[in-house]
Amino acid sequence: MAEQPLFDPSRIYVPPAERVGAAGPGADIPFLVTPRQVNDLVRGAVEKHLPATLHVLGEVADLSQPKSGHIYFTLKDAHSELRAVLWRSNAVRLKFRPEDGMQVIATGGIEVYTPRGSYQLIVRRLEPRGVGALEVAFRQLKEKLAREGLFDARRKKPLPKIPRRVAIVTSPSGAAVRDILRTIGRRYPAVEVLVFPVHVQGEQAAPEIAQAIRLLSEHSQALGGIDVLIVGRGGGSLEDLWAFNTEIVARAIAGSRIPVVSAVGHEVDVTISDLVADVRAATPTAAAELVTPVLSELLEALGRETARIGRALRHALDVSRHRLERTLAYDGLARPLGRLRERAQQIDELMHGLRVAFSERFRAVRERLVHEELIVLRFGSGATFARIAQQLDRRVFDLRRRTERRLLAGERRLHALLNRAALSAPARGLERADEQVRQARQRLDALARQALAHRHALLEARLEAVAACDPKRVLRRGYSITRDANTRRVIRSTADIRDGQRILSEVSDGEFPSRVENRRQPRLFE
Repeated sequence: MAEQPLFDPSRIYVPPAERVGAAGPGADIPFLVTPRQVNDLVRGAVEKHLPATLHVLGEVADLSQPKSGHIYFTLKDAHSELRAVLWRSNAVRLKFRPEDGMQVIATGGIEVYTPRGSYQLIVRRLEPRGVGALEVAFRQLKEKLAREGLFDARRKKPLPKIPRRVAIVTSPSGAAVRDILRTIGRRYPAVEVLVFPVHVQGEQAAPEIAQAIRLLSEHSQALGGIDVLIVGRGGGSLEDLWAFNTEIVARAIAGSRIPVVSAVGHEVDVTISDLVADVRAATPTAAAELVTPVLSELLEALGRETARIGRALRHALDVSRHRLERTLAYDGLARPLGRLRERAQQIDELMHGLRVAFSERFRAVRERLVHEELIVLRFGSGATFARIAQQLDRRVFDLRRRTERRLLAGERRLHALLNRAALSAPARGLERADEQVRQARQRLDALARQALAHRHALLEARLEAVAACDPKRVLRRGYSITRDANTRRVIRSTADIRDGQRILSEVSDGEFPSRVENRRQPRLFE
């Protein structure tokens, strides 16, 4: 029996309206088809005769991923190319990021895109060749975070030496949390432990772990303050530990304000969380040992430090006692009253010298005051100044009268000249005469003003000299003049007074009487 061909055009049904008559241009062709019908035929043949699932090995080229989330690329080998597309629903489940030049195995089916007459591989699963997708994703994320500096040792925070509160982000039912709690209770039971339960495996594990780290970092103060954070789980395969290799968890650890210890799997397991965390612990038990001290060792260290402080205090006390003994042995402290008596004697000597110097100074001032008082008394009482003032007033009056007389005489002469000029000279002579008169008048006025200013200045100077000798000014400075109440003679010495004598003391605004009680009273400072 002959093999039936894959494609037999004679079996295609064409509607009568689309058939072409035998007399037409295509009379030798049974019927005609459109491009869309051809593409539909090809699509039907492909779906019927090709397997629904193909595993295609090739190299990725012309990779593009628009905002829609779909991934378009070409699979090629040394001889041919095949267009491929990975829809967004499958692309979000990729553990790695495809790159140009990467050898991959694409699993999917061939579909014909009838509007354009092309076909492409609809990829449902994509894996790198020779290495697992998780390993490729691990390498790619590691390189990306390393370029951003998240593994840099300079950004890592130190662990507290003695924590007060420790938070643990892990599964509440796993062996890891039991190992951590048992180790902390054995080493340092004084610390408070908070367990934040999360899934550590599965699709929801990574978002839960990242959210827990962010919440603990943001609300640490509200929880009473968290000193260190342990993030981890027990051992398992790469797929089991994958939540700790995700970018969301790595960035949450890097952004934590609390120091983070990563304790994932066994010692041989290395995750992205281990590289980003401030400290990596080989196991959860090792993490508990890193964050807590041993209580017995602390007590022993405290005892050693207490003993050291006691020795230091005893030494300081001995040194202070020795210094006190040397200070008390000092002569000034041994005989304090003797030093005080010496100082008192020096003060008495200085006071005596001060009294003598002050007495001499006072005597000199008193003698100068008496001398100036004699000068002032030469002018007599206030009547003398009144007479001088009257004389000055008369002189000023005489000066003004003489000046006025001179001015009147000058004006008479000027009028006479004007009259003579008006009678004997023509108009030009009158102008010259007017100019001469004007100039003469200006000179006369200037001389008169100069004479008055000179006389006025002379008068002011004499009045100032007289006022400077006025005894009233001396009295206003706090001095006084003492006279005998009967004779009104000025008393210049204690020899001029007697007991019971009535005296008058004149001050700036008047005088007052008093009586001598004891003329032999000792002098001040003698």
